Amino acid sequence: MKQIMQSFRLIVIVCVLWTGTPVQANEQVFTVSVVPQFASSQIYRNWTPFLRRLEQLTGYHFKLLAYDKFARFEKEFGAGIPDLIFLNPYHLVIAKQRQNYQPLVRDSAPLSGILVVRQNSPVKILADLNGKTIAFPSPNALGASLYMRALLTKEQHIKFTPVYTGSHQNVYRQVLLGDVAAGGGVNKTLKKEPEALRSQLKVLYRTPEIASHPLAAHPRVKSAVRKQIIAAMLAMNADPQDKKLLAAIQMPQPVEANYQRDYASLEKLRLDHYYEHEHQAE
Repeated sequence: MKQIMQSFRLIVIVCVLWTGTPVQANEQVFTVSVVPQFASSQIYRNWTPFLRRLEQLTGYHFKLLAYDKFARFEKEFGAGIPDLIFLNPYHLVIAKQRQNYQPLVRDSAPLSGILVVRQNSPVKILADLNGKTIAFPSPNALGASLYMRALLTKEQHIKFTPVYTGSHQNVYRQVLLGDVAAGGGVNKTLKKEPEALRSQLKVLYRTPEIASHPLAAHPRVKSAVRKQIIAAMLAMNADPQDKKLLAAIQMPQPVEANYQRDYASLEKLRLDHYYEHEHQAE
């Protein structure tokens, strides 16, 4: 038996030296749900390399879940189906209330909702949007829609017709095509658009800044696993190649997240009136 164990250790050492990465010793699989800010094909393209690297660093396996519709995404995290979720800050408030999801890591840069118009648009001030049609990715996208609609309605007293396009990408393109007078997005998704598109849009209005989208964990994910994920993502920030993977998932400068410090204040915004539940959001 002693010889067998020695042989096994030798094989493990050889595997580590040969691959240059930790051996995948833990067969547990964690599902990772990602908010559909982008088309599912882009989410897979951005998140798959990151999750493969996270597997190498933690020894756990991760299965990516991407959705074409916000409604399905919201329904599944509301039911506690995904183990880990990348979601907007107000979605986190809902997810914590329903399933006690807890944030692990977020980007250090804050999130800011933006309202964009075409560079040559006749809309020069917010009042020019009275009676117009404005595009949003979905009813419950926080900076791009939920918070934006609340501010436009309650503070700016703008009356408008909302349309929901399914993604931030679609919003920007509908504005560019002139199908709508303006569109809601966030600073981080606009930065990921090609320069040819960005140069034809201008930001008319910005929301106050809030803490960025976190990666959150369901309570069934053990504390030791959470700590490993947090440590791995923070360590990735020190490697130039890993930083590219973090940038692709909108966390170029990851920091540990805390619900009370970063997100509890959102409960006071009273956005419930503007939040549409799953069966309404299709």
